[in-house]
Amino acid sequence: MSGEIKAGLEIHQQLDTHKLFCNCPSVLRKDDAEFEVRRRLHAVAGESGEVDIAAKHEAKQNKEFIYEGYDTTCLVELDEEPPHLINEEALMTVLYVALLLNCEIFPISQIMRKTVVDGSNTSGFQRTVLVARNGYIETESGRVRIDNISLEEDSARFISKEENKFRLDRLGIPLIEIGTAPDIKNPEQAKEVALYIGDVLRSCKVKRGIGTIRQDVNVSTPGHPRIEIKGFQDVKMFVPTIEKEVKRQVGNLKSKKDLIGQVRNALSDGSSEFIRPMPGAARMYPETDLPLLRISKQMIDEAKRTLPKLRSELKVDLIKKGLRDDEIQILLKGDNLDDFNNLLKIINEPRFIYKVLIEIPKQIGDLDMDIIESIVYAVDNGKLDKLDVKQVMQEIVNGKSLEEALIIEKADIGDVESEIIKLIKEKPGLSVGGYMGLIMQKFKGKVNGKEVNTILNKLLN
Repeated sequence: MSGEIKAGLEIHQQLDTHKLFCNCPSVLRKDDAEFEVRRRLHAVAGESGEVDIAAKHEAKQNKEFIYEGYDTTCLVELDEEPPHLINEEALMTVLYVALLLNCEIFPISQIMRKTVVDGSNTSGFQRTVLVARNGYIETESGRVRIDNISLEEDSARFISKEENKFRLDRLGIPLIEIGTAPDIKNPEQAKEVALYIGDVLRSCKVKRGIGTIRQDVNVSTPGHPRIEIKGFQDVKMFVPTIEKEVKRQVGNLKSKKDLIGQVRNALSDGSSEFIRPMPGAARMYPETDLPLLRISKQMIDEAKRTLPKLRSELKVDLIKKGLRDDEIQILLKGDNLDDFNNLLKIINEPRFIYKVLIEIPKQIGDLDMDIIESIVYAVDNGKLDKLDVKQVMQEIVNGKSLEEALIIEKADIGDVESEIIKLIKEKPGLSVGGYMGLIMQKFKGKVNGKEVNTILNKLLN
């Protein structure tokens, strides 16, 4: 890659709470929509008297936008009722991220309206509020500053480009926006920053899966206007996409093209395509339907007190607890870590808890968490032997109640030994495992494997 670059990231991550300015659920519907409304975009001047260039460009297209809704769609989402007060759970999540990224939190902030020109908001604007600034990340290539962290509402979901059709189930889902300063000097550093911010986000209450995170990169080479490339889903694509964009910009400068700032869409091969001109500064203006956002010292202190650990820190803790790498990955990727830690408070034996919570249910079928917790309590109270846990869980999956499953009929150990002696005489030369399988099959849960193994080793050695 030739030429110097200046680059910065913008990362948008959905939070796992109800919507930002109403109480509707943040759930994407799979069934057919129940109604639709139609709107057109009109470019109007902001408080400065200027009309945003991108809004003017789109308004000339005279497009009609169609919005599909459900019984879970409210008047706020239809822009027919003022927004409710901001979602406090979402705000607390943003405070966690701000603290983990070493940011200063604003005690008072103005909720703003940001002009949206692609039809993805029924109101024609997106509500956003600046929560924190002046943070930083340390990387191998130097410090990258965090310019801003904002909380905003997600846009409606595109259903059909040809019809300009959107679905309102996604509109209003809380988004955290993280913007870095243009301190990134190379594509590899961009990838490193994106991975670190991803670790911070996954340590907090965010949604998981494709489409819940959107990553954009701003890139410029000396003498070339800033270009915003949108739509990264895979962190691996940062390096090839930035490399191709730098090559494109160097080519533009050599050919002396008429250069303008652009918003471009990232393509799967690392190239990009033009979407629209870069929006101007005139698209932001205050939200008049909501009061100033005040973040008290008490709220910040509470966020500090309950600050979650980074996943990288959690991994170190789990290694110290004796778990294997594959087991750690399963715990960190799933939603079982809180349950794992809660069960450890009952019996502080990490490998046993992992087996009960993850390993056995994977083999026999899922169990409710309250059943698993009751089984662990039964072991702790001496009502259930650890060696019988799988049998009890299997019987519950098969339909027995917990109380019924805990009544375990045990074979007399003398009868077990007599049966083993008989089996060795009838079938000499089998391995310990071979004899074990036959005995376990005969007694069907009435004896545990450890006892059988002890008897076999005594008789065969």
